[in-house]
Amino acid sequence: MGHAAHAWLPTCGLLAEVSLRIIRYAVGGTRHYGELESGGARITRFEGDPFTGLTPTGQVDEIGDVAVLPPLERPRVFGFAYNYASHVDETDREVPEVPVCFMKPSTSVIGPDDAIVYPAGGELIHFEGELVVVIGKEARHVKPSDAHEYILGYTCGNDVSDRIVQRRESAFGTLLIGKGQDTFAPLGPVVETELDPSDLSLTTRLNGAVVQSASTADLLLTVPDLVSYLSRYLTLLPGDAIMTGTPAGVGPIRPGDVVEVEIEGIGVLRNPVVAECP
Repeated sequence: MGHAAHAWLPTCGLLAEVSLRIIRYAVGGTRHYGELESGGARITRFEGDPFTGLTPTGQVDEIGDVAVLPPLERPRVFGFAYNYASHVDETDREVPEVPVCFMKPSTSVIGPDDAIVYPAGGELIHFEGELVVVIGKEARHVKPSDAHEYILGYTCGNDVSDRIVQRRESAFGTLLIGKGQDTFAPLGPVVETELDPSDLSLTTRLNGAVVQSASTADLLLTVPDLVSYLSRYLTLLPGDAIMTGTPAGVGPIRPGDVVEVEIEGIGVLRNPVVAECP
């Protein structure tokens, strides 16, 4: 099925091929990358970034003293629809003959505890908990067996979707606004660099109640398949994010709700829902 990802951290061997829980955060308005230590209370600060090189600074920050940011800065976000049979069934569709892809703008990305903005005039906005692949280096024409060499790691994602707009667009063969509105791509809380994505538990909670519970073993197209497919047609870049699809259980959110996406080995991505200011 899958391969454990290896951290691609070009730091003259200092941090290569090690397991990291990479967190992106700000202190006093200055942005940093760091490693979230076990227990989640302290962050070891780095200089640089995971794509061009990370070097330890010796500085340690307390999680309570920082602002946690999206783990990626303005990424390209690729999505795959109908990639769990359970979700195909609940939408009363057939398994697609070819992968169904879409993109979300970088402006749709938010981080842990950032608010999902329920759009003014919105009628039916859904959550979709997903495993997200983070690309570590440029990739083109990648074989599935080699895909792990191009993956930095994994994070949690929520493919927030405006179903009314999505259906209207899809009827004419397009899909952008239904998936790509501001705040519609929560990511986080960390990028875990050493993880086998082939059989991870995925749980989504709405206001504390479990609404999605599945395993990534149920993906129709595996992580290596998805990386290989995209790279067959376009060049993947460092920092790209690939949303791998959502299982059954998607449903509506409203202002005042709190959505949590938890994936084994990564952590919990939590986001409140607020109404758009008029």
